[in-house]
Amino acid sequence: MTPDQIENAVAAEMPRAVDELTRLVAIPSVAFPGHPEEPVRAAATMTEELLRSTGLPHVRQIPVEGSFPAVYGEAPAPPGAPTVLLYAHYDVQPAGDPALWRTPAFEPTLIDGQLYGRGAADDKSGVIAHVLALRSFQGRFPVGIKVIIEGQEEYAGERLEEFVERNPELLRADAIVVADTGNPSVGDASVTTSLRGLAAFTVEVRTLRDSVHSGSFGGAAPDALAALIRMLASLHDENGDIRVPGLPRGVFLGDGPTEEEFRATAGVLDGVSLVGSGSLADRLWASYAITVTGLDVPTVQGAINAVQSVARARVTVRVPPAGDPKTAADDVVEHLRRHTPWGVQVGMTDLVLGSGYLADTGGRARAALNRAMERAFGRAPRDIGAGGSIPLVATLIKQFPAAEILLFGAEDDGASIHAPNERLVLEELRRAATAEALFLADYGTL
Repeated sequence: MTPDQIENAVAAEMPRAVDELTRLVAIPSVAFPGHPEEPVRAAATMTEELLRSTGLPHVRQIPVEGSFPAVYGEAPAPPGAPTVLLYAHYDVQPAGDPALWRTPAFEPTLIDGQLYGRGAADDKSGVIAHVLALRSFQGRFPVGIKVIIEGQEEYAGERLEEFVERNPELLRADAIVVADTGNPSVGDASVTTSLRGLAAFTVEVRTLRDSVHSGSFGGAAPDALAALIRMLASLHDENGDIRVPGLPRGVFLGDGPTEEEFRATAGVLDGVSLVGSGSLADRLWASYAITVTGLDVPTVQGAINAVQSVARARVTVRVPPAGDPKTAADDVVEHLRRHTPWGVQVGMTDLVLGSGYLADTGGRARAALNRAMERAFGRAPRDIGAGGSIPLVATLIKQFPAAEILLFGAEDDGASIHAPNERLVLEELRRAATAEALFLADYGTL
């Protein structure tokens, strides 16, 4: 197929793809404990149907121990052609507080060319981008195709890592496209060449057998919530830099966003300062970051006059590509224990780890992708980092060291992934899918 034919084929499929994405986003496929499992399995079933619609001759769901099924598809390579593995995930983050959504999280809404809903960008856009790209070939693929769409990346991606380690031949490929990232801004063609790793755990503080009346006991009874607040506050200095020994600041060799761009994208309020030191690229892509992502304490609305006996926090550590997530978690836990007041009892549970990644940017597949993205976006792509983690990537590199891994997609920094009002710009979906299809055609002819 010529580039013109590929572009026309993707454009012609866009209305159908938007309808399918809308139906997929409407499925609340939250694979976190405590959420219903049936919608996650429904999303797997729909993903399987979508892959079958592309002309792949072999599509099936594959059980993943301790997790939800992955959806797998493949087509053999033409003689002498390389094989490309395509990755995305169909599970999504929880919606969070529904009051913060302008439209319901699982009632996808199209407004001015943007689809709003949880998972519209992260990462159901990746699923649909693969489907769009593959359909353009009408079952006559220029390269060997393997597709793996996992079902629990947001909560416990390391389970698919274990599956890959046990079944390397199933996923072996010459190039791997990970459609779980995107551009800094809409239309700013970029390839993610650096990923931070992840360490996350829950810290629990206990002080009393039961919570007690704050009037009768407050002032002498140790408050578990106050102790936890003191411990968490010790993680950063007054400037917002990390105080934990062993977690130094890193350097990213490339350009990051300007402060004005970052403030606008992050929605930083007027008069509120950014935190940390060094360039924004250093802080976002090459350094450690510690975030308290959840607290188990009484809500303000449900508060009673009591000294709390127990309090919990979920702590997430982003780890630069060269760092070790387990070591980082140990360093943070040790720091918290050293800053535990009043002899309170402290426990750490639910540890989750994911490694970072740093790409080699000079290979044959990357050259083909550069040409494809320049045509699809009208500009050559630039290298960027990503502060988020994709646990599978490091495992793929370990298992297939000769493969090139290419991270790009339809998301952008304004997409509000993992936040209320997540959205996808549909034109960005078209460009990303077009770039992927052009890449497959180009890579197959080299």
